[in-house]
Amino acid sequence: MNRMYFTRTLLWLALIVSVPGAVYAAATPKPGDVITADNADKVQDFVSPGVYYKVEHGMTMKIVPSERIDWPPPYKEATEKYSAQVRLSADHRSLTGYVAGQPFPLIDSNDPDVGVKIIWNSAFGPILSDDYDLRFFDCETAYENKGAPQARQIDHTQVGHYAGYRLVGRTEVEPMPIDPDFVRSGRYWLFGLYPVLAPAEARGTGLIRYRYADPNRGDDTWAWLAGARRVRRLNESMMSTATGAQSWDPDHYGGFNAKTEEYDYKFLGEREMLASTHAAHSPEMRCATDGGTSACMENWELKHLYVVEATPRPHSINALDGKTIIYMSLEAGGPPYIDTYDRKGQLFRNHIYWAANRDRPVPDARVAIYPFKREFIVGAVSTDVQSGQATMCYLPGHETPERECWYINMGAVDKSFFTTDAMVKAAQ
Repeated sequence: MNRMYFTRTLLWLALIVSVPGAVYAAATPKPGDVITADNADKVQDFVSPGVYYKVEHGMTMKIVPSERIDWPPPYKEATEKYSAQVRLSADHRSLTGYVAGQPFPLIDSNDPDVGVKIIWNSAFGPILSDDYDLRFFDCETAYENKGAPQARQIDHTQVGHYAGYRLVGRTEVEPMPIDPDFVRSGRYWLFGLYPVLAPAEARGTGLIRYRYADPNRGDDTWAWLAGARRVRRLNESMMSTATGAQSWDPDHYGGFNAKTEEYDYKFLGEREMLASTHAAHSPEMRCATDGGTSACMENWELKHLYVVEATPRPHSINALDGKTIIYMSLEAGGPPYIDTYDRKGQLFRNHIYWAANRDRPVPDARVAIYPFKREFIVGAVSTDVQSGQATMCYLPGHETPERECWYINMGAVDKSFFTTDAMVKAAQ
């Protein structure tokens, strides 16, 4: 990374720390503006350094009017019912009294614990509150190359299932609001990604991960590896590391997924920033101006974002990143983007999540249809800004048989899906 870009990144962070909520001299992007690499400076003060890097390297934006996002009614009702009883533990790291809904819906920027409260809100956000099954999606890895779509693609991956099951905070599918198994197992949630369908050499590969309520118990993670053809238990620190010919790491698959208690948090400020929360396309479009390493032309709008710095706690987790900057939308229930920095303090990776707010994941859905609008992530990209390698995922995929893709809070998976036996069986 060149010294000028690094200096500019530090200046940007200093700005939001010193004057959160300030009025900036730069003109606010307006609906109808089209942002390209040629006029990227128009959005420099309204996106993270990592997103600005993406625009400079070919990702385009269409600025649209801001639209309100409402939480799913069951989640909103649970928040109203239970949030008043939620507290931080004595050491300010864990939750006590949490049942369902958003733990801390009233955020005070002057609260000394505001940073960790925002992260807990993200951990128990409204997007995926009970269970989910993302079926058949694909990801393409390439090096950024302005004006030459897919000219430097190095990997194409297809995955059968990206699924999760929450034992605590359930609002739409029985058992609610807490699965009785939580008392026995102490597990907050279960996650599974398997089987990998392509490329051929990775076929069958899978990952299962358990998150526990005990603040001192790290995640349990197992992988089935195609080469070894056996189940292997993984060290928790590996969850912050991308493997293979792709850029994603499990700690950022759907936002900031690291164990909350293993990090310290610093609130950096709040301000109006651009986010893609009402995406127009599904399947998402390959970007023709950056080598297929983002989604564009896509809608971006101004949203109120909270900025939190997460730093690994000493002797708690040996994470790859030196620090992570999370740009959180409490309205949407998750971060529209995240930047990470290496241990030397230089910008390392950027993660962007394009979301659509509607009552179905795709316009022609026949099964996954809801009586209210909810957020669907329709595209996501992880970019190593130091090498230019990016992995863009399409949800649903371009070359997969399943078109509805997202099944959220429909009982599509139960706890039996998240076992090593089920993962091995799927691989075979």
